[in-house]
Amino acid sequence: MTTPAAAPAPPEPADPAGLPYAPGAILADTASHLAKLSEAWEHIRRRRAAGLPLYNTTGLERRLALPEDQDPWLLDDEWAGAVYDTEVRSLGLAHLGGTSDRHDVLVTNRLTAALYVAMQVTVRPGSSVVAVSPTYSHPAVARAVRDAGGLLVQTSGAAAFAAALADLDDVSAVVLTRLAVTYDALGEADLRAIVAAAHDRGVPVVVDDAGGARVGPAVLGQPHTLEFGADLGATGLDKYGLDGPRVGLLGGRADLVAAARARAFELGAECRPMLYPAVARSLGGYRPERVRELVASTREVGGELRERLGSWVEETPFITRLPGEGIRAELLRRAPSSAALSAAAGLAPVEATAALAMLLLRDHGLLTVHFAGMPPGTSALLVKFLPAETIAALGGAAAFAAAVDSSLDRAAAIATDTGAVRRLLLGDDG
Repeated sequence: MTTPAAAPAPPEPADPAGLPYAPGAILADTASHLAKLSEAWEHIRRRRAAGLPLYNTTGLERRLALPEDQDPWLLDDEWAGAVYDTEVRSLGLAHLGGTSDRHDVLVTNRLTAALYVAMQVTVRPGSSVVAVSPTYSHPAVARAVRDAGGLLVQTSGAAAFAAALADLDDVSAVVLTRLAVTYDALGEADLRAIVAAAHDRGVPVVVDDAGGARVGPAVLGQPHTLEFGADLGATGLDKYGLDGPRVGLLGGRADLVAAARARAFELGAECRPMLYPAVARSLGGYRPERVRELVASTREVGGELRERLGSWVEETPFITRLPGEGIRAELLRRAPSSAALSAAAGLAPVEATAALAMLLLRDHGLLTVHFAGMPPGTSALLVKFLPAETIAALGGAAAFAAAVDSSLDRAAAIATDTGAVRRLLLGDDG
């Protein structure tokens, strides 16, 4: 396995929304990212109408895959919950490593919703919440803590976590991220040490196990989410080895899950029961081998990207990253006019990434994970968990790398014109 690049230093949240990167003048807030998504959808509609190819290279599966023999009568909120509830509970507990005598599960309408209600039932307003990850926590964690009235203390690694926990008097919850948005991972010894230290203080541990719920056990040989002592743990069914749909799975102590279920229903954050047949199909069909296959096929693409673009392309043991700062630097390097470089330098890294992502979609039909979260959890363009069949369909790993290379050229050609970048990302009315 290739030695991973050094993990980026955990940045301070750059804005009240908890983003771990600086917003730009064009992509300044969630509303502007949603406008960017609308522009992306316009390109998808245009390509679809013209019969041009479209490829899902997000590494996510957000489709609705139902059992082949699905009875249409069950596609109803009033019936599906009653028929599938027991099966979903059993499969969910098995997936998270829970036991039926101590644990329960709740399906929410998104992973973000699972984290949100978890914070609602564990955080005391005015108390501290210590977040620990290999680098930094996802913005969804920061927002959930904020809205629960907690004060987030972000730490990176087990040693920094222990120091922060010792310094704080009033801690109501710990949020542990096993596999960060940067795709750096905590080791099993650190996971167990963090949980033990929290429990010694009588503090519950909530695990944001978005992709770690499968990558940890399948690739790193680590325990499942609830097997290393977490009180609550959440993952998404659209991530890395599952077939969707885009819902959240929250499991843990039965008393906490009961409280989270009640809060989810109060907020309208529960999963629609008519989706339970798809949830059961996804969980029942999960194979750890699929995760390892996705990592292997992604590494082929990562190797082609590094060979074509250079050492600024970063690798972890699981994915390839094109950091936003690296993309912006590459646009400056390729910019046609040195006199106008100051204009391009004014782009925030996330805006440079967005320009590259939009051109990949517009010109090559490659939908990347940059459009999967609004706003994205990182300013990097992540190349992750790509199915081998998708790579083959678009012409192979070299074709993917060539598309990125040519899109960097096109982005560099307009990077010195702020108005052109704004039109690219937000449309003529941007």
